[in-house]
Parts: sequence; structure tokens; C-alpha cells
Amino acid sequence: MADDDTVDLTREQQVEQDDSEREQPVATVLGGRPERLPEHVSIPDELPILPLRDSVAFPGTIMPLTVGREKSRRLIDSALTGSKIVGLVSQRFLETEDPDLGDLYRVGTAVMILRLLKMPDGSQSIVVHGLSRFGLESLIRTEPFMVGKVNVREDRVEPSTELEALIHNCRHAASRVIELSPNVADDAKIVLSNIEQPGALADFLAANLSIGLVHKQELLETFDVTQRLRKVHAALATQLEVLELSDKLQTQVKEQIGESQRQYFLREQLKVIQKELGQLDQQDAEVQRLKERIAKAKMPESVQEAAEREVDRLSKIPTASPEYSVAMDYVDWLCRVPWSVSTEDQLDIGRAERVLDHDHYGLEKIKKRIVQFLAVRKLKPHGRGPILCFVGPPGVGKTSLGQSIARAMGRKFIRMSLGGMRDEADIRGHRRTYIGSLPGRIVQDIVKAGANNPVFMLDEVDKIGADFRGDPAAALLEVLDPQQNYSFTDHYLDVPLDLSRVMFIATANYIDPVIPALQDRMELIELPGYTEQDKLHIARRYLVPRQLAEHGLTAKDLTIDDGALLRIIDGYTREAGVRNLERQIAGVCRAVAVRVARGKRRAAHVTAKTVRRYLGPERFEPETASRTSVPGVATGLAFAPSGGMIIFVEATRMPGKGGLILTGQIGDVMRESAQAAFSLVRSRGAKLGVHIEKLASCDIHIHVPAGAVPKDGPSAGVAMLAALVSLCSERPVRSDVAMTGEITLRGLVLPVGGIKEKVLAAERAGISTVILPQRNKNDLADVPKEAREKLTFVLAARVEDVLKAALEPPPAHVGARRKKKTRSRAVGKAARKVKAKAE
Repeated sequence: MADDDTVDLTREQQVEQDDSEREQPVATVLGGRPERLPEHVSIPDELPILPLRDSVAFPGTIMPLTVGREKSRRLIDSALTGSKIVGLVSQRFLETEDPDLGDLYRVGTAVMILRLLKMPDGSQSIVVHGLSRFGLESLIRTEPFMVGKVNVREDRVEPSTELEALIHNCRHAASRVIELSPNVADDAKIVLSNIEQPGALADFLAANLSIGLVHKQELLETFDVTQRLRKVHAALATQLEVLELSDKLQTQVKEQIGESQRQYFLREQLKVIQKELGQLDQQDAEVQRLKERIAKAKMPESVQEAAEREVDRLSKIPTASPEYSVAMDYVDWLCRVPWSVSTEDQLDIGRAERVLDHDHYGLEKIKKRIVQFLAVRKLKPHGRGPILCFVGPPGVGKTSLGQSIARAMGRKFIRMSLGGMRDEADIRGHRRTYIGSLPGRIVQDIVKAGANNPVFMLDEVDKIGADFRGDPAAALLEVLDPQQNYSFTDHYLDVPLDLSRVMFIATANYIDPVIPALQDRMELIELPGYTEQDKLHIARRYLVPRQLAEHGLTAKDLTIDDGALLRIIDGYTREAGVRNLERQIAGVCRAVAVRVARGKRRAAHVTAKTVRRYLGPERFEPETASRTSVPGVATGLAFAPSGGMIIFVEATRMPGKGGLILTGQIGDVMRESAQAAFSLVRSRGAKLGVHIEKLASCDIHIHVPAGAVPKDGPSAGVAMLAALVSLCSERPVRSDVAMTGEITLRGLVLPVGGIKEKVLAAERAGISTVILPQRNKNDLADVPKEAREKLTFVLAARVEDVLKAALEPPPAHVGARRKKKTRSRAVGKAARKVKAKAE
């Protein structure tokens, strides 16, 4: 176009033609009727040049142009009074308002103006007919409009078989394009069939191709007709491929839409038929069934409104829609939640005590707390009870204790393991916008229990992780808060769920990893490790009968006496709980089961002397005496998630400059304890019996064995001090003494935690004397009576108390030598005084 977009044309003025003109068919872009054109038109060497925006004119085609620029208006007025022939040349850039020679392509089309149309808004449009190509050599002038010197270029046609094939293929492809194009007139095929000349055919097709300005200009500049037809055929093939693919897609869409409409009409007809017969279709029957389930569920009013609203929406959704299954699953979950179903609590205190005593040995403090809980529940059934958290080493019966509580109360029991959980959605569920979303584990497990007041055990609460998906421990804050969980909201259900009737019990091996906010919501109940006698009773009452039953044996096939059980406890296990003890008993049962399976029915009696035959050599031997028999080695007590344990602190010295070396994969706090002990020895060496001058000429190396195990904490301070003083004074630490406590530079012994677990670890290791901080005296009340009676406790307020109880007394010859040296010094001093007086 010359300036603006093409507008609809109305005939207002007919340009007069000479008498010599005759009618002949021509190809037209507009698809209109043929125009009367002169048979021979002479194109002058100088032509008015009309620049075109975003269009290319081809010879033999008719196209409308809107004239907007003032120069273009002057050019049209001048041309209409003359030969009516102008040159159309495309601009290189659309936004150029006043182009010069450099802004124009150098090949254009000479055209004849057929009509001038004046529009009602004052604009002008012309209809032109393309005559021939020309090359624009130069511009003669630019005012009042452009006039250029042109060189007319005729088509070069060399008849060949390839040319005939190209003509045939182009006609066939163009016919197919016309068939697939909905906006092309039906008589376009007739126009196409009437074009005989190859060049005219190529120009007609090029003018109608959906290609860009640059590609059209390339076709205009291709003077060789065969080459031009090749390019046109390639463009037609591309356009035809797109149209065929589009037609295929439209056909598929129409078929799907037609099938959907057909199914819709059939379903509507079926509904009418079923209504007349008094029957319901599948969707209506499903909706009716859901309404009945909602009525039976006895939901809270707000939940029932949400469920009924979803059912109403469900009845309007086609069953083939994905939304149908999503809504169906949501209503199904709402109906499955036991909103009003609960088990009746059995609050007989005596029965509960019998159940707890039958299932567990010892644990008197725990049983007492549970009985108190049941008593309060009996007096106030609808009260909000506390959240209990059992803290203790593995294998002491935390999980089984929760099962006993459920059995004593007559409630359903649910256990959810939190170990390794990292996704908050596991607790609160996923929102329904996600594909495959489900409620959280809290709702799922309550649905499985079928009651709204189960005993819900959250196992391993200290093993929860956190990552980019959220922190599950933070999601538990609402669940484990009695003041909030009456309106717990799962992301999937999106309605409040009352969890206040659920008895939540958490378990943990070590409470420190649990976030403080979650610790604050729970009542911590510590489960200590078992003593040797506790393990003996547990093995006799529970472990041995259970393993006999699991291995298909009876008491007639195998008996294990107390001596054998004690040998297994001392020599084959070293733990706070009884899991490894049960494994060792299972090993004995397996060995006997092999004998019974072979037909040897003679009863097996296992004693302390025959345990080795079934379990092999003992795995643990007392090593305290051998490891503390030399100066510089002390026995300390530590607390780990698996329970209490003993550690050895070893110190040695070597020539140096008074430095301190620490090894054994110890943490920063433990390193600071070692530095404090070293500084205390150097500052108070004389009082502690250490030669200070020796420390200045040597380096001290402190090592805590088991270097592959990380160790940290301040409670090893007294053990490190004892090891250093033992090394420097050459006095061994007593082999039957273990110690724990934090030290200060003032020589004070500060209290530490885990006293109960540490004392039990000392008792298991064969220690007879335990040195504790004086301020931990009250913690001894939690130590089992058997351990208190078996051990001797030394309560130390200062480091001098620790050294007095821990170090062996100095050898007798050392004291005699010191007395001799003192006496010799006195004699020498008296002699010197006498000599000085005589002089």
C-alpha cells in the first residue's frame, strides 16, 4: 500500500479508455471481474515513482492503494492527466516518511491507474494494474514528486520439461491451498486455470502468498521465470503443509466437539427416560449417596455446610471432567473423618495400674504420671489434658508404653514415625489445587483409627528435618498445643478439626534437637536406662517368653537360667535399653531351634558357662583397670542420645615449649574445658602437687579415644584435670573411679546434666565410686535404688575434692625421700649458720 491500510472500495469514477482497447481476461488479487486493458502499452524511460509501504506490486495483478502523503497526491493528479502510468517501488523501512533513492528497493513494477476513488472522509484510493518489472537506475527529481529513470525488464522464459513440471506442480499446490483457505473466493480456481503464461502464473501466485515483504521483493527481483517458479513452489509447499496440519487439527476438534455434543444429548435423553421410569442416573445416584453419608457423619455445622456446598457443585459438573473426581474425593474424605465417633474411655484406675504393671517392669514415675492423667480425666472427662513427651535412650520401652496406655484406657492406638520427615505437607496436607493432593498424616491416621479420641504417638520427634518444603516441627506447634488444636485446619480439608480429644504422646531420644517452642508445649518425662537387675527381670518376664514363642519353642525345649542372662547382659551387650539383649536371646533361641528342627528333642539348658557355646566369645570386657593403671589416664562419664557412657581421657607429655595439643574429634566446648584444666594446673601447680618448672619445658597432649565419634560438652572438665594432675605428679587415677563435672578457673566444680544416665553407665562398666558435683546432689533421687546401693558417691565442690578422691596416694618411698631431703636441708642450713658465726 502507498500509506495506510486498504479500505473497501466503491465505484465512483470510471477512467475513460480508448476505442482501440478490447476485453481480455487478467488475473486479479481482488478476485473481481476482468478489467478492460489496452493490448499494447508503451512504458516510458522516465516514470513518476510512487513509494509503497509494506507491500509489493507484481505485473498482471490488480491491487487497491490508499493515497495519504501529499507528494503521492500530487503524483496521482499529474498521472491522471497524462499516460496514467506510474512506477511502484517498495520502501525498505516502513516508518520512513519522505524516502530517497537509498530508502527504496531498486526493482519495482510499472502500473496503470484504472480508477480513482474519493472516500467520504476525504481520503483517496486508486486501483492499479501491474504492467511490467523495471529497474530504478536513478532519481531525476524529487519535487513536487519523485521521477526516476527506469529500465524495463522483460521475463526470460526458456521452455523445458522442468518448466512444465513446475507449472503443473504450482497449479496443483495452489488449487489445494485455495481449497483449504476459507477466505479465498470460489472463482479463484477459474482465474488460476485461465493464466497461460508461466511468468504471469508465478506473479499471480507470488502476489497471493502469505510471505513477508523481503521474500516478495526477492520474487519480484527474480527475472528468470523457471527460478521464480521454483521459489514460488517452495513457498506454496510450506503454506500447504501448514494449512493441511491446521485442517487436520480443526477436523479433530470438530469430531471431539461433535462427540461431546452427541453424548450430552444422549445423557439428557437418558435422564428424561429415567425420570419417567422413576430411576436415577449414575451421577444423580452418587450425589444422593453422598448426601446420605453427610447426614450420617453428624458433622459440625460449618463442616456440613462446606460438604453440602461441594455436593451441589458436584451435581453440576460433567462426570468426564477432571474436576468431578477432585470434588468427589474431597467429599469422600469429609465423610470418612470420624467427626462424632469416639471410643468410651475405661477410667478404672486399678485396671490401668494392672495393665501397666503387666506390660512394663519398673518405670514407677511414668506409671504414676499416667495414673494421675486417668484420674483427672475421670473427674473432668472433657478437660484438655497435657501433651506428654517420653525422653530416653533407645530400647527402654517408650513406644510400647504408649500401646499400654491405649490398652489401659480402651482407646485406639496410632503411631506415626517422624524420623526423617522434611515436608510440612506431611503434617498439614496439600491444597486441593495440586494434582494428587491428600490430607496430612494427622487426618489420615485418625480416619484409619475410626475414632476421634485415639492415643496418637508421635515417634522420634527429635529426628524431624527441615528443608525448602518447610519445617514439620513448626507445623506440629498447633497440633501439640491444647489451647489451639481444638480448631486444627488441614490444608486439604480446609475446615476446622477438633483434636482436643486426641491424647498425643511424643517420644525422643534426646530433647535438645527439638525446637524450644515445641518443647514448651510438652510435658517432658524422662525414662532412665535399666540397671543390671532391671534387665534380668525384663528378660525373665518378657524377652525370653516372647522369643520362645517367635521361634516355635517351648519352655521344655529351652531354659535359660539367671546366671546365663547376667553373662549375656555383662559380656554381650552394653546399652541403656534391652534391644540388643533381646537380639542375643534370639540368637540362643535360633541355635536351639536348629537342634529341634534336626530331631534332637533333648531339652537345652543354658548356663553362664555354656553361653559361649551359643553366642561365641564375649564382646565386652572390663577395661577400666587396664586403661587407668598408668599416670595420665582418667575415666569420665558422658551422656549421649543412646544413654550414658564412659569415656577415657589420656594425657602425655613430650619435650617442647609448654604447648597444649587436643585430639579425638572433640567439640569447641570440650576444647575450652581442656584449656581451662591446663590453665588451672599451671596456675595452681604447687597446691596440686605439680612441678611447674616441668610444664614449661614440655608439651602436653590430651587425647580422647574413639576418635571417629564426635564428642562435646563441659562435663569432661574434671576428668581432664585429673588426667593432667596424674600425669604431672606421676600418681595414677584410681581404676574404680569415674567422674563428671565442669570446672572453672577458680577451682569450682559446676553441676552438669544427665546424672541418672551417667550413673547407670558407671554401674554397667563396673565402677564402684562416682565423683559428682555437689550441686547435683538432688539428682541422685532419680537414680534407681539398686544403683545407689551398689555405688559410692563423692560430692565435690572444688577440684581439690576431686583430686583427693580420684588419685592414688603418693608412694611411701617418695615421702621418705622428701623427708630425707628436708632433713638434709635443715642440717646444712644449721651448719652454715654455725660456720658464719665462728667466722
